[in-house]
Amino acid sequence: MEALKSKRNYTIRPYRPEDCRPISQLFYNTVHTVNRKDYTEMQVCAWATGTVDLEAWNRSFSEHRTLVALDGETIVGFGDMDQTGYLDRLYVHQDYQGQGIASALCEQLETAVQGKAIVTHASITARPFFEKRGYHVVREQQVERQGVLLTNYVMEKAGDGRRTAPACDAAGKSLTPEKT
Repeated sequence: MEALKSKRNYTIRPYRPEDCRPISQLFYNTVHTVNRKDYTEMQVCAWATGTVDLEAWNRSFSEHRTLVALDGETIVGFGDMDQTGYLDRLYVHQDYQGQGIASALCEQLETAVQGKAIVTHASITARPFFEKRGYHVVREQQVERQGVLLTNYVMEKAGDGRRTAPACDAAGKSLTPEKT
């Protein structure tokens, strides 16, 4: 696959194993800066400890469709999706937020699984981004990392743009008004 250009002239290309370490650093820095506005210090430290299993991450990235966004030779974003349509990770460097990079990555990942429903576990920070892309909240959940609870949202986008299931709150109650 050849490298592709996004609307903003950032290069988007497939993942390479040598990308793993800089991606892990971008992940850590993004969580500790961008996500810090919605999570406590204790939560971001539990979420991104600064230590990742690079071998496991490389294996995961290699098994998934993984794309990286570059400004010149610098990785400024990345995203990965498995064959079932599970969007696992999508992160953009703090200095490149709001420049269309996440949208360009997401667009290419979504296109690769055309017709399939796409599911992601979105942070509080990422929820508005995904809602603008047509995802809906299936449920709010608490996930545990290092003994610390973090709120995130299971979100879904139907392959044809329609909802595949009603949106529910954390208690499982439908957020869609009932028809009378």
